[in-house]
Amino acid sequence: MTSAPDELVTLDIDDPVAVVTLRRPDKLNAFTHPMLRALEQAVADAADDRRVVGIVITAEGRGFSAGLDADALAAASAAASNGDGGDNTPPPSGDHRPGLFSYLLETPKPIIAAVNGVAAGGGFVLAAKCDLRFAAESASFVTVFSKRGLIAEHGLSYLLPRQVGLGDALDLLWSSRRLDAAEAKELGFAQRVVGDDDLLDAACGYVRALAAEVSPASLADTKRLLYAHAGTSIDTAFEEADMATYQALERPDATEGVASLLERRAPDFDRLGTR
Repeated sequence: MTSAPDELVTLDIDDPVAVVTLRRPDKLNAFTHPMLRALEQAVADAADDRRVVGIVITAEGRGFSAGLDADALAAASAAASNGDGGDNTPPPSGDHRPGLFSYLLETPKPIIAAVNGVAAGGGFVLAAKCDLRFAAESASFVTVFSKRGLIAEHGLSYLLPRQVGLGDALDLLWSSRRLDAAEAKELGFAQRVVGDDDLLDAACGYVRALAAEVSPASLADTKRLLYAHAGTSIDTAFEEADMATYQALERPDATEGVASLLERRAPDFDRLGTR
């Protein structure tokens, strides 16, 4: 797919992978409000496409994202100080949860952040709300918020302690220190660290491996249950998992999974999507 010069976000689909690319490299892919809307639409389009098993979000240039564009941030801050969000407030997402990129948690397909450079502020939030983080060796992560007089925005107070532990989450949010790729992997924030030139191949390869062997419906159920059960009681989690198990057993995928094992062949599972 050829990208138009003025496109800030592009979607490229190569069955079974959708690659969503942030394309504002001269500004370290800092987000404008139109860019945020374009990103959400690209993810929605990929989720609806039956060819797509998993989604990779990455960026052009030397940065993943520096967060909200400085001009947009200044305008939002000024509007808030005046008690009027006005036109500077991004339009609400269709998702019921507040906060940037919360729709990613509701998207029923795996989403991998292929972090090619610095992920700061809102860029850190974007990476955190993806399901997995693959980091280039040169990548880094910075929460930033405390240095701007802000707090753990957009649900990070919920997500980050579950990803790295309470103490390390407090450290990263309090200090706003730079976390390199190796330490991000050590803390459990990044799941893979690969050479800069291998990043996109590694992320896309992971999706291709899933598509070759794993039920997309099982992926969706597992994602839903893990996010839902991160904050629920053990009894509720066990009951809901048990119910989901019986529902899965009634799907054609369960029959196909057993048949492929007995026949010693690759499974042919149904894809998810409306088109």
